[in-house]
Formats: sequence, C-alpha cells, structure tokens
Amino acid sequence: MSNTNSNQPVVSSAREALNKFKMEAAQEVGVNLKQGYNGDLTSREAGSVGGQMVKKMIQAYENGMQ
Repeated sequence: MSNTNSNQPVVSSAREALNKFKMEAAQEVGVNLKQGYNGDLTSREAGSVGGQMVKKMIQAYENGMQ
C-alpha cells in the first residue's frame, strides 16, 4: 500500500491545472479565493467552491458520454 497524502494530486504536474480550476469555480460562485492560505473562508464558502468543482466535473463527464 502506498503512503501518499490524500491532498496531493496523483499526477504531480496537474497541480497548476487544479489550482486554476479551483479559482474559476470560486469566481463562478462569488467566493473571494486567493493564492495561498484561505483559512478565513467560512465552511459554506469553501463547500460551495468544492461543490461547484464537482458539478463541473460531472457535467464534463456527462457531456463526454454523449
């Protein structure tokens, strides 16, 4: 079994793309996300960013199925 951190992307070169995706999702839901530490966000704000990311990934998958 591998000893990896669950917060690290499986493909290390994907980190920049994931950060860009996160920033786009935050902008779409109106959350002021900045580079680096964002510990001042509420749970609701952080959850809305994550939820938007999941929503967009599901839409992309469904569009790929057609």
